[in-house]
Amino acid sequence: MDEKTSLRKQPAEQSAAPPAARAVDEADVRASDADRDRIAEILREALAEGRLDTEEHAERVGAAYRAKTIGELRPLVRDLPAARTGVFRPSPAPAPESRGPFPGTAQPGPPCGTSSGRHLLAIFGGASRKGRWRVGPRTSAFALFGGIEIDLTEALFDHREVVIDATAVFGGIEIRVPENITLRGSGTGIMGGYDVRSAEAEDPDAPVVVVRGAAVFGGVEARPKRGKRLRDLRR
Repeated sequence: MDEKTSLRKQPAEQSAAPPAARAVDEADVRASDADRDRIAEILREALAEGRLDTEEHAERVGAAYRAKTIGELRPLVRDLPAARTGVFRPSPAPAPESRGPFPGTAQPGPPCGTSSGRHLLAIFGGASRKGRWRVGPRTSAFALFGGIEIDLTEALFDHREVVIDATAVFGGIEIRVPENITLRGSGTGIMGGYDVRSAEAEDPDAPVVVVRGAAVFGGVEARPKRGKRLRDLRR
């Protein structure tokens, strides 16, 4: 009976082990761009609500975009209400978007330029994306005592909708788009300026660029660049 009892206990003990292992391993999971963007958005909302001051916000956002694992992201929002909603779970693989990619286009490869193609980070310095480059569905830009330039006038659009998360703290972010695409945006200016000059394209199938974020003692500006137009709105 003792042997049978021990055999019956083994499955229970073994089944109890994996959850503990998963709980430990989750902190070591590599953070994705979506994970970092989600934390940055929570921090932006906390700043707007007065839960964080500008110095705390700047420090945490910078740490979020430097984070390599989920465990490094957790402390950044642990004392915020969002920590109660399961925000620490790694984001699933992105599902196909309702407005992209364009039919018949190949999926874009890793963007060239910065070490992290979807992120632009300028801390006491500058960063830029311009010329002929392939735009992904989402780009994030964070400037702290620095400047960032994002020029989409010669870019290749594989997605109908492109979202740019732009946060400037004692810095500036300048975004330029072609005249014949749609530009929309929303953001928060706290002792700074957040200026997105909305424009609607005549062609309903033209790419849509959505700019959102915050400017704290800094500036974010997005507007069409006069004389610059995409030749093929579907590429």
